[in-house]
Order: sequence, then C-alpha cells, then structure tokens
Amino acid sequence: MLELMAGREPGTAYPSLALPEPGQQDDLLLFQQWLETAIPMAGRFGMQRLYWQDATLLCDVHLAPNLNDKGTGFGGSLMAQSTLLGWCWTTLWLRARGFRRDVVIAEATQRFLAPVTADYRLSCRAAEPEEPTRFAAQLDAHGKGRIKLVQQIHVDDRLCFEAIGDYAARPVGRRT
Repeated sequence: MLELMAGREPGTAYPSLALPEPGQQDDLLLFQQWLETAIPMAGRFGMQRLYWQDATLLCDVHLAPNLNDKGTGFGGSLMAQSTLLGWCWTTLWLRARGFRRDVVIAEATQRFLAPVTADYRLSCRAAEPEEPTRFAAQLDAHGKGRIKLVQQIHVDDRLCFEAIGDYAARPVGRRT
C-alpha cells in the first residue's frame, strides 16, 4: 500500500481525470483504476467492476477482505464502501454532465438488517426520482448542491444493509 501512496502528502489533492467528452459517460474501468490510486483504501475493499443498471451504480464485492471476527461482513467496511459508492455515483453523474466538482459526504445513516455472509452486491441510486433534477437545478443556480442517495447491500436477494447519504458538490478547492 505504501507504493500506492508514494508522493502523496496530506492536504494535497490527487490529480483529477480528464472529463469525458460532452454527452459521454466515463470509462468505468479507467475510473476505478484512478479511484484506487486517488483513494488507496478503495483498492483494499475487494470491490470488483463498477457498472450502471439504468440510473443505479452497482459493484460486486468479495466478502473475504471485509470479514469481522465473527466471519461476516465488518460494519465499518460496509459503511465505508457505501459512502464510497455514493461518492462515485455523485462524481460520475457530475462528470457526465461536464461538471468538475469536489464531492463530500455531508450526512449519512445506516441500518444493518442481516449479516453479510457471502460475496455481495452494493448498489447506489437517487433516494427519490426527482433528486437528480433538483440537484441539477441547484448546480445551475448556485454552482453547488446536495443530493440524497440510497446505498444497499444484497447477498443474493436478501437485503442486508441500507444507508442513506446526503452528498454535497461544491466548486473544486473550496473548503466550506
């Protein structure tokens, strides 16, 4: 892991990817490779390929790197992965529309519904269908905005975990 972090200094932003061409989506494999360097912890979660299914961002995840002492999914890993996938959803949504913004989690709640006992599917979508439209209006009017997203973890068809997060997008480099 130290090799991944070589040259990184706390407080120094990692270089952004070039925005996709207008009207295009990011190459998700390239984005994930960038992500695992920009956020080194992301490469340790066992997250497999990112993919879209309509307006939902999905990721298949291996349980093994996320085990707790009981042999099930560690709550801290599940929370971190859900936060990261929400960050990815927001970042990719913005990038597809030509926005380069800093994305941060502003608020989150989690519910652990059943133990995670096998490899799982992590998903992220807007909490309500009108959220992306509201978010776009905020960005157009103020250059910043917030969007509420839902992340879920399923083992097969069983819902094991759900998080609701409020993600803020603000101009790059702004601290408040």
